[in-house]
Amino acid sequence: VQLQASGGGLVQGGGSLRLSCAASGGTFRSYRLGWFRHAPEKEREFVAGIGSSGSSTFYADSVKGRFTIARDNGKNMVYLQMNSLNPEDTAVYYCAASTSIIISQMRNSAAYRHWGQGTLVTVSS
Repeated sequence: VQLQASGGGLVQGGGSLRLSCAASGGTFRSYRLGWFRHAPEKEREFVAGIGSSGSSTFYADSVKGRFTIARDNGKNMVYLQMNSLNPEDTAVYYCAASTSIIISQMRNSAAYRHWGQGTLVTVSS
């Protein structure tokens, strides 16, 4: 599967953005999906994950209550709605997918086989 993330940009602190990730070339509904981010001089970190049906979602503690992950299996899309953004959320955001991943692995970037190219989110103070 090929993934293409979009929707990043510059936003003021307290603002919102919605990231999108379009998938092509695979059976989308069979994939478990995740969003990760990579900030300068920091390790890549898990942000959110969603199961194949969309009924199971997982969040990093740092974004819980502010970010929402969702998928549309009919459109081969996964979304990350980001609210109450703060400068610490500034990073390149990546979508990732894998079929051979179990729920307990979904926070581990090494478990994902397919990655999008990333979209930059910059939050000003």
